[in-house]
Amino acid sequence: MTGHIKILNDPVELVPLLITFNNADYKKIYELLNKAWLTEDDLGVYAGISTVAECLSILKKGNLIEEQWRMPKPGEKPTKEYRATYSKFRASFQCSMGDIGDLLHIAVSNDEGLRTIVDSVEQEIVAGTTSIGDISRKYGVSPTFIKGLAKRIPGLDVKGQGMVLLDRLH
Repeated sequence: MTGHIKILNDPVELVPLLITFNNADYKKIYELLNKAWLTEDDLGVYAGISTVAECLSILKKGNLIEEQWRMPKPGEKPTKEYRATYSKFRASFQCSMGDIGDLLHIAVSNDEGLRTIVDSVEQEIVAGTTSIGDISRKYGVSPTFIKGLAKRIPGLDVKGQGMVLLDRLH
């Protein structure tokens, strides 16, 4: 539908793409959004509402979708509708094999060790430590690893050189 090209200049930007295309429901949602503007309810026909909400969260963090308000019929409330922004992909980055390995692991793994690190990182942010550098040093991982986690976990995101907890309502 769109002719836009997603250009990745940072390997961390791969995480939302890999998560989306490694999950059959997310992939289906992306394909539907690549064809038309759809609401969460429209997408709920193809996947559960919680799955749709999780997928939209990942797609938003990856800047892979755009949103607008759908004009309601008289007497109805307006609803947000979504559409995929990109139909093509190009990568232009270089990183260490360790970093790409970490990012691939984060994107496709079901490792419970990741959940433990995520819980610890969330506690650090709540306690006031938001610096990616400080958090990565404390846990002995690279800043790229921490940024990758933020792209995977719906409640976390990266803002500049810091981490933020996202409002879980949208």
